[in-house]
Amino acid sequence: MVEQTISRPELMRAWRVHRYGRPSHALSLDKIAIPVPEAGEVRIRTRTAALNFNEVDGCYGRYITINPPVPYTLGMEVVGEVEAVGPGTEQWLGQRVMATAKGAYGGYADRVIADAGMVFKAPPSLDDVAAAGFFFPFHLAWLGLHERGRLQTGETVLVHAGAGGVGSAAIQLAVAAGARVLATAGGPEKVAKCRELGADVAIDYRNEDFAKAVLEATDGLGANLVFDGVGGDVTAQSLRCLAFNGRLMVIGFSGGIEAEDRPIVTPRMLCFGSVSLMGVMLAYTADPRGENPLPGIHITPRSVGERVQRSLEVLLAEGKIHTVIDNVVSFDALPAALDLMDNRQTTGRTIVVF
Repeated sequence: MVEQTISRPELMRAWRVHRYGRPSHALSLDKIAIPVPEAGEVRIRTRTAALNFNEVDGCYGRYITINPPVPYTLGMEVVGEVEAVGPGTEQWLGQRVMATAKGAYGGYADRVIADAGMVFKAPPSLDDVAAAGFFFPFHLAWLGLHERGRLQTGETVLVHAGAGGVGSAAIQLAVAAGARVLATAGGPEKVAKCRELGADVAIDYRNEDFAKAVLEATDGLGANLVFDGVGGDVTAQSLRCLAFNGRLMVIGFSGGIEAEDRPIVTPRMLCFGSVSLMGVMLAYTADPRGENPLPGIHITPRSVGERVQRSLEVLLAEGKIHTVIDNVVSFDALPAALDLMDNRQTTGRTIVVF
C-alpha cells in the first residue's frame, strides 16, 4: 500500500470579526490559508498596519459600505513587501509599499491582497511605522483640500477632528498651502496638538459652540473651506459658519457612521447660503475605464493618485508635513488598541507592528 501525501495550505495569522460588539469582544485571532493574488492584484507580507474608525464600526456591524459576512478579516491600511503578484502587476514584486487591502478589509493579517490601483511605493525616508500613518490621511486630506476643495492661499480653513489621523494631515497641508487654519478637537490635549501642528485657532468643541467661535475668529465672515470628517450634526452646524461661496467637504463620519445615510442638509440651506457641499472618497482604480467614470459611485483614476503622491513627497522632503503617531502596539494588542479608539482615547494614528 502506497501512502498518499496530502499537501496542506500554508497558514497565516488573522484578526477576524466573529461576532458583533466592542473590538475586544468581536475579534478572534485565527489561522487561515494564505490568499493567492489574481489579475491586477498583489500579495503583501505585512509589516505594519494602521487602525481606523471604520474598523471599530466593522466590529459593531454598523458599517454598511464594508459589511462582509462574518467571520472576516478586519483591516484596511497596510505597509509591507510585495511577495507575490497576479498577471499585470509584475512590476510591484519585491517593492516596499503602502496599500489599502482589497475591498478595504483583510489587512489585519500576515499577508494581504491589494488591488494595484491602491498600491504606492513607501517613501524611502519613512520607516514602516511612519509609512503606515502616511498614505491614507495625507491622500484623503489632499483630495479634500486641493483636488475637490480648490484651496487658495490666504483662505480660511476649518478642520474638524484636527488631532486625529486625517485631521492632523489636513492641518499640515492647509498650513503648507498658505491658508489660515482653524481646528476643532475634544479636550485640552487635543486642542494643544492642533496648535502644535500649525492651527492659528484651536477650538474645544466640548466647551464651546464651534460655529460661533469660527465667526468670532473671522470677523463674522466665516470659513472658506470646511474639512469635515465627523459628519452628522457637525456637518449641519458647519453651514452656520461657512463664508460666501464657501465649500464644505464631507470626508468621513467619525462622529457616528449612521450619519452616512441620514439626511442632514436641506436644499434651502445651500441655495440661500450660496455655498457648496461636496463629497470626498479615497479610492483609486488602475482600470483604464476609470479615467472616464460613469455616474454613481466614482472611483478616482490612478493617474490622480500618482499626482497626489508626487506632491506629497515634495512636501515630505521639504519637511512641511509629517505623520502623527499616537501609539505603536504589537499585533497581539490590536483589539485592545481598537477599544481605546472606540472610547475616543487616541490622538493621531495607532500603528500595529507585525
